[in-house]
Amino acid sequence: MTGRPARTRPDDQPREAAAPPAPDAPPVALPDAPRGVRARAAALAALVTVAALCLGDAVARSYPFGFRTRSVNDLGNQFVPFHAHLWDLLHGRGDGGLFLNWQSGYGAGFLPDLGTYLGSPFALLVALFPRDRIDLAVYVITLLKMATAGAVMTQLLLTLRPGRWWAAGALGASYALCGWSVAEASYNPMWLDGLIALPLLCLVGLWVLAGRRFVVGALLVALMWIANFYTAYMATLGAVLLLLTRLLVDAPTGVPLRQRLARLWRPVARLAGVLALGVGLAAPMVSVIYFGTKHAYPGRVMEFNPKPWTDVLARLLPGTYNFSSPAVYVDTVALLLALTLPFNPAVPKRLRSGWTLLVAAVALSFQWAPTQLAWHAFSVPNGSQYRETFVLCGLLVTAAWLSFAHGTPGRRPLLAAGGLLAVIAAGASRATELMRPWTYPLLLAGLAAVAVALLLARYARRHHRPLLAAHAVVLLIGAQVGQSAATMAVADRLRLGHLDDYAPWGERQQKQQRLIADVDGWPRYRTDPGREQTVGNDPLLVGGQGAQYYSSLTADVFSRTLTALGGGWYSRGRSVQSLDNPVTDAIFSVGARVHSPPDPHRDPNATIDVEPYVTRTSVPPLVTVRPAVKKAPAFGPSPFRNQELLLGARVYTMADKIAIRGADGRPAARTPEHGYRLPPGPTKHSRPKALLTATCPGGSQVFLWAPHYWGTAALRGADRPPVGFRGDNPVTKIAPMQPLGKAPASGRVEVDLTIQKGGTVPADSVGCLDTGRLRTAVDRLRSHGATSVHVSNSVTDTGIRAELPAGSRGLAVVAVPRIAGWQCAAGDGGHRPADSYLGLIAVELDGSATSIDCRFRPPGLRLGSAVGAAALLVLTLPVAYRLLRNRRESRHAHH
Repeated sequence: MTGRPARTRPDDQPREAAAPPAPDAPPVALPDAPRGVRARAAALAALVTVAALCLGDAVARSYPFGFRTRSVNDLGNQFVPFHAHLWDLLHGRGDGGLFLNWQSGYGAGFLPDLGTYLGSPFALLVALFPRDRIDLAVYVITLLKMATAGAVMTQLLLTLRPGRWWAAGALGASYALCGWSVAEASYNPMWLDGLIALPLLCLVGLWVLAGRRFVVGALLVALMWIANFYTAYMATLGAVLLLLTRLLVDAPTGVPLRQRLARLWRPVARLAGVLALGVGLAAPMVSVIYFGTKHAYPGRVMEFNPKPWTDVLARLLPGTYNFSSPAVYVDTVALLLALTLPFNPAVPKRLRSGWTLLVAAVALSFQWAPTQLAWHAFSVPNGSQYRETFVLCGLLVTAAWLSFAHGTPGRRPLLAAGGLLAVIAAGASRATELMRPWTYPLLLAGLAAVAVALLLARYARRHHRPLLAAHAVVLLIGAQVGQSAATMAVADRLRLGHLDDYAPWGERQQKQQRLIADVDGWPRYRTDPGREQTVGNDPLLVGGQGAQYYSSLTADVFSRTLTALGGGWYSRGRSVQSLDNPVTDAIFSVGARVHSPPDPHRDPNATIDVEPYVTRTSVPPLVTVRPAVKKAPAFGPSPFRNQELLLGARVYTMADKIAIRGADGRPAARTPEHGYRLPPGPTKHSRPKALLTATCPGGSQVFLWAPHYWGTAALRGADRPPVGFRGDNPVTKIAPMQPLGKAPASGRVEVDLTIQKGGTVPADSVGCLDTGRLRTAVDRLRSHGATSVHVSNSVTDTGIRAELPAGSRGLAVVAVPRIAGWQCAAGDGGHRPADSYLGLIAVELDGSATSIDCRFRPPGLRLGSAVGAAALLVLTLPVAYRLLRNRRESRHAHH
């Protein structure tokens, strides 16, 4: 019987025909693609990535291509202000150094924030931009990070398997433009370092397994962990899984198990050693962040709730968006190629099986609580719970490359992949909240581009028309750019609907910055940017030294101290707000305060023709002397009494005869704590109001403390606009104490409450401040306070020094939160951990010392430095030994 000879596949070859590997041969052989090929692929990936991102933002009319802001959530609140502070430090204008940030939180540790938000080398590029173009600087850094991720991915793909450079470049861009990066990491730029870390760590692992570049590999691991250890941890897990799969797939067959294990043990041990050395080199930063997290205000404890598989399938498609589901989109070309891998006969069977199982196992791990917890370093994150999604996107892109690089998938693999894609699209149709009108048109357009490109390529191959083949490539890349740009535009528009957004740098910030610069007197006194905040880190953005501070590392002691004094916060205690109160201004030496109108970007009813202004107040110095106490005082439930306790004088009279009645005259319901429960917020037909009445001494200043009330309050007869309260609940938001105005001569206080979301008002909600008593208390503290104060900002000498009047006894209280890391000395005495006086730094005085000196060292820095030095020693000793040995051998050969 005659016929065509059966085609053989790589996995059908006789096993005994393969020569057994040499015992010392590396378990992984790396193809050496020409440098020109690698450079062209990397350039294409970067170009496609930047083009798609800019096109998407332009379509959405998002900054810097339109009127819509891109500063949503943490981008506006944290990343832009922290980059602004870095700009100030790099130009020698900031208050503070690498260890301490004097501008935020009345003095906060900066090194943990530096490692968390600014550890990437790309952050240094902010210095090249003008200060008033800080938003543009962060945007450009974001583009560069994503472009770099695409370029590095192309290097990984060409290292895994040689292939066509344009395909590697296009798939590298597919990875850089994955749903996770365009929908979530684009406004969390620190996460984008993990997008770079995944392919880079995979490259390092392949080098090590091939017996190459150990020192460079360890240094790159350290760089990635310093840039952002959180996503670097996830990238390391993903890289380890990829490398182990590669080892198992490439393991020789027909060799006894003991020999196979013995052959794999050494390279795995080398790989583990290089990873450990790299993490050890990064230990000074990682350790500081770890201990900073330990001392931070505790975030909300959440439980993981997996999303339905229909949601996961929907996020594979273009043009879908949701904040809380895994954004596993890669463009249709990459997804279709990845789906061909299990069916492509050109790919060896073991490789097909191994990579298919790897992708499936990682996808399943996202939906199981124990493995999901492991992906996030055993801490369920607040907000988006699928922050490791970029790892799965990277594996999908590598699967697509392995299928294509072994041979263009034929008709059967493409039909099978198309069938799987149809199943995915059908399952996704049930996720009605995620699907958009443009999702299926984008998907069909991508499939049509693939079909036309395949027909063009086939025709060009048969008729030797290379120009048509180039047109097919352009068509595929054009479809990729169009789909990703559309997905980016969708994310830009929909994010604004459910996340807080903030205006970029503009006239408002410019005016605030000028006002602060004109009155800044640090360290003689502080200048607070004001209660009407623009973003959560106004002091970093516009200057001054205020209470405002928003970070994942906001110290527990600071947040609790300000809360006890009547302060408010967002983000579950980690975004502390400014407190507009003359008593706390005296306590914290706030001698100048900016008063701005509400931000019109956030409040459409804000008056835009009101100019900001500054008020000046005589306040005590940063260091004051208090009488010695036998028993350490403690805060109580009333913020008015707590302020007096920390000030050291009685200045408030608590209001009498407090009552709250609704618009109908009925008394408000009472709470179990004897407070008042307000009706819920407005409806279509009514806007509920209530009247709070109380009695205060005539002429006193009236303050309202209602931490769990959401609405406005206005004192009748006072010549000032209503003040707002946004107390959502004890977990997410509490409102700060607010001044309402001066009590009338009759003493009868009437406060109109306009309710927006209801809430409660405490029984002791109204305090009446006697400004005369406050002036007396301030004069007393000034007379016993420091005669001079000096702050130092260098890396090795960060702290505060104050000269005191002779014979000072009792406690020197420094108006700085007593966060972990402070050590103080009185006079010529030795430094020891600082004492705490109601949350502030305190130093005991016996009458002999005329000065105090307090120094700050970030917790964990000493331990991390020791680990880093040990890792550096282990890394450099073999290199030094080799250099010495080579020098001796060359000297002997010369003689």
